Amino acid sequence: MYRKKIPGQLYLSEFFLPFGGMLRADNQWVQLSELMPWDAIEKNYVQNFKGGSGQKAISARMAFGAIYIQLKCGYTDIQVVEAIRENPYLQYFLGYTGFSDEPPFDSSMMVHFRKRITVDFVQEMTERISRQKDEDDDHHSDDSSSGKNDENQEDNVKTNEQPNRGKLLLDATCAPADIHYPTDIRLLNDSRVKLEEIIDELFEQIREPYEKKPRDYRRNARKDYLVISKQRNKPFTNLRKAIGKQLRYLERDLKIIDNLIIDRHANLKQLRKDLHWKYCTIRGVFQQQGEMYHKNTCRVEDRIVSLSQPYVRPIKRGKAGANTEFGAKVAISLVNGYATIDKISWNNFNEALYLQQAVESYKLKNGYCPEAVLVDQIYRNHDNRAYCKKNGIRISGPRLGRPKKNEVQYDKRQAYLDSCERNAVEGEFGTGKRRYGLNRIMAHLKNTSECVIAMLFFIMNMEHKWRLLFVRFWHALFQAFFDVFCPFKHCLPLIQ
Repeated sequence: MYRKKIPGQLYLSEFFLPFGGMLRADNQWVQLSELMPWDAIEKNYVQNFKGGSGQKAISARMAFGAIYIQLKCGYTDIQVVEAIRENPYLQYFLGYTGFSDEPPFDSSMMVHFRKRITVDFVQEMTERISRQKDEDDDHHSDDSSSGKNDENQEDNVKTNEQPNRGKLLLDATCAPADIHYPTDIRLLNDSRVKLEEIIDELFEQIREPYEKKPRDYRRNARKDYLVISKQRNKPFTNLRKAIGKQLRYLERDLKIIDNLIIDRHANLKQLRKDLHWKYCTIRGVFQQQGEMYHKNTCRVEDRIVSLSQPYVRPIKRGKAGANTEFGAKVAISLVNGYATIDKISWNNFNEALYLQQAVESYKLKNGYCPEAVLVDQIYRNHDNRAYCKKNGIRISGPRLGRPKKNEVQYDKRQAYLDSCERNAVEGEFGTGKRRYGLNRIMAHLKNTSECVIAMLFFIMNMEHKWRLLFVRFWHALFQAFFDVFCPFKHCLPLIQ
């Protein structure tokens, strides 16, 4: 059951501190509490609850704000509860009416909060805060559109369409999951250990007095695994031989489980929940590894690389430091410093296919197309170039093919400026990975991992908005100081 709290943000003077004093208005959590769209958050969050009976649920502001605090500060589930209990500024951010030294909720509730907050939910909140455009950004986008040619402007006037304005930056990255680097031999060994645990539990269900457990050769399997795992340099023939042994051990364990289920009527449903779904995952691992072993290949469709997170897939990125990463691939679009997620997928995809979708989304939000799309080489295919040419959009980079003799060469100065501006989206990824934990997603469920990724970009958008307000405040303060104390301000119109 969910009950809506009294809407509205408390004033600082209304927040009760039992030890005296008052909260500072320039604190970041106080300012962020005023920027947050709390009413819209509660309106979307309440859709997770059905009916009016049951225990009273924790408020949307508490749930969303706790995840925001955790990801912004890098806390664990237990640490975020303690931080809220100790910090009055965090309590003000979460909507408390006064300071309280009691824990707001149990740390296990953080998992439920992440399950209730979806990617679409976070995307809607991101669009809400990015709609309030800064005056400087609008002025900058107007200036950037001044370089458009006169012929396109005349065509836009004739068709009653607004001229293209602004710039759209596109790129993709991988958000690695919290798993160890997967190898086939280790994955098979972990699967074998879990199957042996399942055999022990199933045998206890149907065990009769003085009955011996089926022989599974677990000691020999462990020795064979340690022999190859302790080798610093593993020759291909030795590694293939070790993988074949582990596959045979795995096949024997699966046959034992089938016999216990069919002949002895053991019940898989009585296993622990984690063992039950890991058994299904191990079946898939055995099938994939057996297929790669017999075909002598290293590739298979929807390859499983982790038993605890079977949805994680290898993502080929071609980077110098990490040629292959294991996690979710994220494609984003950056407009005026605000990042929007275009696609999250645990399977690899071609990000160039989403350029037209990003442009159409930009046009739907603003009423006009961008003046330029700044992308890297993978986006500059024939279809995207034809689409941009049709809509009067300049796409960064040189044209395809060999330049003609009488054709004007691509402006190197413009290419340099485009590459400098495109660094903003690379910096967005760098900030997310170095500062906010985008380089290792600690959530272990598929939907909660996607929630964490979306929330990290929402946090960076809120930080960008907060910095813009901070800069605008000092600009207004300097302007007021200049108007009052500058003795030569009356001479400026004459100088101009």
